[in-house]
Amino acid sequence: MQGDHDHLSGQVFHAQRRGFMLVLSSPSGAGKTTLSRRLLIKHPDLTRSVSVTTRKPRPGEKHGEDYYFINQEDFTRKINTHEFYEWAKVFNHYYGTPKSPVKTALDKGRDVVFDIDWQGAQALADSAPEDVVRVFILPPSLELLHDRLIKRAQDTDKVIERRMNGARAEIKHWREYDYVLINDDFSQTLEELDLILKAERLKRSRHPWLKGFVGTLMEE
Repeated sequence: MQGDHDHLSGQVFHAQRRGFMLVLSSPSGAGKTTLSRRLLIKHPDLTRSVSVTTRKPRPGEKHGEDYYFINQEDFTRKINTHEFYEWAKVFNHYYGTPKSPVKTALDKGRDVVFDIDWQGAQALADSAPEDVVRVFILPPSLELLHDRLIKRAQDTDKVIERRMNGARAEIKHWREYDYVLINDDFSQTLEELDLILKAERLKRSRHPWLKGFVGTLMEE
């Protein structure tokens, strides 16, 4: 009897769950990109969704790693052929989430991390509500957020002002998220994000094999 139990436990351990989309959103400069990168380092089994954009690469950004950088004509073609889960125009540039690599990862039981704004998060939730977990990252204050944008030294004063206005608009959507974290202490926020990932992986709905297992269990 003990041998049968060991065999059954092995089946449970190796059963494949369905992956999910972990969506991180925040105002520009609040830390979502750094948090997502650290989470990916901590969990090598995670997959990062690489967005497509029409904007030019920033210093240090690489095509295929940070974004897929394409022209407006190619982006429009992808819209017309329904290759995006979602797409939006942000600060005069277009951004989109390609479907194919995400679907492949989810079917293989891999979780996919997204670094997108509230519009993209809403579109993903509308198209795949059972597969999306949304986390909003808040700054401790708007003053600190402004300081971070200045220290980042990537934008002009005019662009920073526009980003601050965008931050206020973005924050208004915090209630639409499943979890809200205040990024006051980076290490603590990363730990909280890690806990969310682990808890979501244990959800019953992500383990369709349980139905068969319970059926076998009840037949004993």
